Amino acid sequence: MFKRVVRQSKFRHVFGQAVKNDQCYDDIRVSRVTWDSAFCAVNPKFVAIIVEASGGGAFMVLPLHKSGRIDKAYPTVCGHTGPVLDIDWCPHNDQVIASGSEDCTVMVWQIPENGLVTSMSEPVVVLEGHSKRVGIVTWHPTARNVLLSAGCDNVVIIWNVGTGEAMITLEDMHPDIIFSVCWNRNGSLICTACKDKKIRVIDPRKEEIIAEKDKAHEGARPMRAIFLSDGKVFTTGFSRMSERQLGLWDPDNMEEPVSVHEMDTSNGVLLPFYDPDTNVVYLCGKGDSSIRYFEITDEAPFVHYLNTFTTKEPQRGMGYMPKRGLDVNKCEIARFYKLHERKCEPIIMTVPRKSDLFQDDLYPDTAGPEAPLEAEEWIEGKNGDPILISLKHGYIPGKNRDLKVIFLQADLIICICSKSRILKNLNWTCCN
Repeated sequence: MFKRVVRQSKFRHVFGQAVKNDQCYDDIRVSRVTWDSAFCAVNPKFVAIIVEASGGGAFMVLPLHKSGRIDKAYPTVCGHTGPVLDIDWCPHNDQVIASGSEDCTVMVWQIPENGLVTSMSEPVVVLEGHSKRVGIVTWHPTARNVLLSAGCDNVVIIWNVGTGEAMITLEDMHPDIIFSVCWNRNGSLICTACKDKKIRVIDPRKEEIIAEKDKAHEGARPMRAIFLSDGKVFTTGFSRMSERQLGLWDPDNMEEPVSVHEMDTSNGVLLPFYDPDTNVVYLCGKGDSSIRYFEITDEAPFVHYLNTFTTKEPQRGMGYMPKRGLDVNKCEIARFYKLHERKCEPIIMTVPRKSDLFQDDLYPDTAGPEAPLEAEEWIEGKNGDPILISLKHGYIPGKNRDLKVIFLQADLIICICSKSRILKNLNWTCCN
């Protein structure tokens, strides 16, 4: 599969370890919907899992510390009338989560500080614009209140959650179902993988395709494409012989791949999770019982196999913890939340180190929760890199701003700040 050449890397000895049973989340009826999303989203406060629900769609939100057996009557977020297909936590507010569903809507929810006490059926805002089920939702990495959704109507919509309006609608770019959408590091571009076997790099504000590759992977099964921090595109897919492949592409020259590797002949779709701080990509196959990890470098063969973490049971889905949610004292560089049929099992990836001191090389400054841009600035053409924070003393979550909804003359206004005020003549301003 890969040349087993010994090369210097601080991640060569990364090892994965599943937590003890009492730290798992048990008796959860994970969704059986046949959709290739992760079914799980995690942040430093909560783990959210899409679950089976009668008469609609629901997902469960658990505080990280609430492990053990989960009561069957535990409250859920259950406002959708069809099964939930995808969920994503807002990177700028750890209590705000978006969900996309078969009912063609996107909903944004504000989770109480300490988790749910009763089931929640009233979202903060409902975003309606898709004509078919919504399978992908993903927040903008650096602009507050900007949310992207993609549906089976082959349309990508970018919303301003602050006004409940669609800012950008990308139609006629994708002739078939969109398998994945990913923002780049500063949110100026998106890359998409489509059923027509094309990878597209799109400037959403100009509404134009700036690079594309036909038959990036020739197999008919779903592909995935993500941006790396240097602007290259990493893809997973299938060859014509149904072998799973991974590829690395340079958007400036999409004719030839930087690197392509065949892996195995399993038919599970590979979900890539990327750590921009360490340039490590983790591949979790749906139905696999393993997590493979690779280091991306500037030297051939560019994608370097590191190791495989294997368990006995296959995974139904996978959640990936942002860097600021990790335990730096244990040299933890990644944490996954693996979904089984009836439970969620955290898996911790650690670099073994003898020293108890803070490991600067493992934890460069990482993206924090503060947004450098507002939605209005982004749509006007501004770009902002993530505001970085140090993890030297661990990440201490600050108080999140509330998502406030005010109904006034049938207009919906949301202000993600602790205060908002009404001025004369019904003009609005934000206290920021």
